[in-house]
Amino acid sequence: MKVFEVASAGAPAQEAERPTPDLTGREVLVKVTNSGVCHSDVHCAEGFFDMGDAGKAPVESLGMSFPLVLGHEIVGEVTAVGPDASLSPGGEKFIVFPWIGCGECGACAEDRENYCTGARRNLSLQNDGGFAREVWVPDERYLIPVGDLDPSWAATLACSGLTGYAAVSKALTTEVDRPIAVIGTGGVGLSAVVLLKARGHKNVVAADVSENALKNAEAAGATSTVLTTGDDPVKDIVQAGGGKLAAVIDFVNNTVTSSIALGTLGTGGKLVGVGLFGGQLAFPTTVVALQQLKIEGNFVGNLPELRELIELAKSTQLPQLPITEKPLEAAEVNAALTAIEEGTISGRTVLVAD
Repeated sequence: MKVFEVASAGAPAQEAERPTPDLTGREVLVKVTNSGVCHSDVHCAEGFFDMGDAGKAPVESLGMSFPLVLGHEIVGEVTAVGPDASLSPGGEKFIVFPWIGCGECGACAEDRENYCTGARRNLSLQNDGGFAREVWVPDERYLIPVGDLDPSWAATLACSGLTGYAAVSKALTTEVDRPIAVIGTGGVGLSAVVLLKARGHKNVVAADVSENALKNAEAAGATSTVLTTGDDPVKDIVQAGGGKLAAVIDFVNNTVTSSIALGTLGTGGKLVGVGLFGGQLAFPTTVVALQQLKIEGNFVGNLPELRELIELAKSTQLPQLPITEKPLEAAEVNAALTAIEEGTISGRTVLVAD
């Protein structure tokens, strides 16, 4: 199988060959047709994650090892199946759920594989991902039909869409007019803006350092926007929302943005931390207690949530985030990763096989 692997930390992706696996059980082999590029791919290619005062955690500490075949927003066609699989090879396109757990722990037994406490098998992290011509999937249950959805947009649902959906689920309140803010409205944050509106919330504040990102957020349905480069972003966000916030979803999640987010929350408010940009929480603990604030992390989402999201996408005219399609080749993998790192891409890049 042809793959585009990162051989070592900081190295560019390069073409390589992998042996085609002999499939057993319900395993499937998927020909990749559409593969999205995510900011977490940049972190993995760099070889570390920023842990604030604790320093840099190498990817190996998370069960990963070089060479890495990145890419976890995958749509493709089944080309081969194991003897116990019910699917047949053919031209139907499927979204591949990449956040695969050990299959043995309590979280996996409850279909919460993104909370797996065992040996995770995530595609693009512990197992080869979608920057490849084909990808091995350990069970056909992880394939969801694309149907009439645009396949490039459908690919983004497996990470940016799913992450936004799960984070929105944690932030939503029955008080639909209380403000909820989204900090960081790039590809993933933009999906949260869309989903907050689609799921009935009526007061969505988008906050970002980029005017272009805020224009995208406004087009996606944000009620108000805030450029966080001002003197008092906390005041600006609260004012834009019309009062203290019910929740903030932070897709940057560094020292600065988490402090801003906590400062905007009203009594009982919740911070949902999503981004992996590193840093340290710095906020008065007394305020957390007196205002009964809640802080909850969010790592992607689970398989049932992805199925719910896809059904929502099929039944509702969800606004689509901007997508740039490029050929699925090593040079374009590297160009897309560089564009994300430099902040020159708007929305999502999806690599398409010819």
